[in-house]
Amino acid sequence: MAAWNWSPQERLRWIEQCVELGVTSFDHADIYGAYTVEALFGEALALAPSLRARIQLVTKCGIQLRVDARPATRIKHYDTSATHIVRSVDASLANLRTDHLDLLLLHRPDPLLDADQVASAFEQLRTQGKVKAFGVSNYTPAQFELLQARTPLVTNQVECHPLHLAPLFDGTFDQAQQLRARPMIWSPLAGGALLKSDADDARRVRAALERIGAQHGVSAATMAFAWLLRLPSKPYPIAGSRRIEAMHDAMAATHVSRDVQEWTEILVAATGKDVP
Repeated sequence: MAAWNWSPQERLRWIEQCVELGVTSFDHADIYGAYTVEALFGEALALAPSLRARIQLVTKCGIQLRVDARPATRIKHYDTSATHIVRSVDASLANLRTDHLDLLLLHRPDPLLDADQVASAFEQLRTQGKVKAFGVSNYTPAQFELLQARTPLVTNQVECHPLHLAPLFDGTFDQAQQLRARPMIWSPLAGGALLKSDADDARRVRAALERIGAQHGVSAATMAFAWLLRLPSKPYPIAGSRRIEAMHDAMAATHVSRDVQEWTEILVAATGKDVP
């Protein structure tokens, strides 16, 4: 979530509007907003405690940022030790003002990850009722397979959009479909580049999204979400915006029919060439 310079009441109203639309999962990370966003969300949620039963809270850990409030961190690095995972979860629970997380993800692949140690931390957190399910973010299929061999994982959160097609072809979504572990997708609009960038590939894709979207009576943004929802791995795109209109665009995609030829037109616009 972006910098929330709203009052707690304004933040709560935004959460309520999302839930009214059917958006009930909220994706966090301990580091967002230089370690501040979880607490801002939790402050708002505390104004309506009954809302917790209607939503799912997701957060991530494993990245250590160098910020003024953490002078012991000399350099940005990864920490997937059992001690750090457990401490991070406890901090997230306190910040979000909840007694459990619905989903915890390891934020980035860590070259020093000890799969047995991670599995032990996950089992401890599961047994204590602090976390219901676990996954990873930005993992390759091989990295996912290693950890999955030690502990059950339910998702891999990765970047995907017409300007970043790697998960379609590197085995990430094939693995997700094989395991029936539905992926989560961050930056489904390429951080806004799909709608604003002057790069050649972005302009080609935008033209295709606008043209096909107009045929369905929806915006280019909605068509971009619909393109992702057509994938057989059944991904969950993350709409990373404070604008409630952006949530309307995202939810509208669930009602768009996704013809295979239209889908391929967008792929061809992205790559600049026909499929082989």
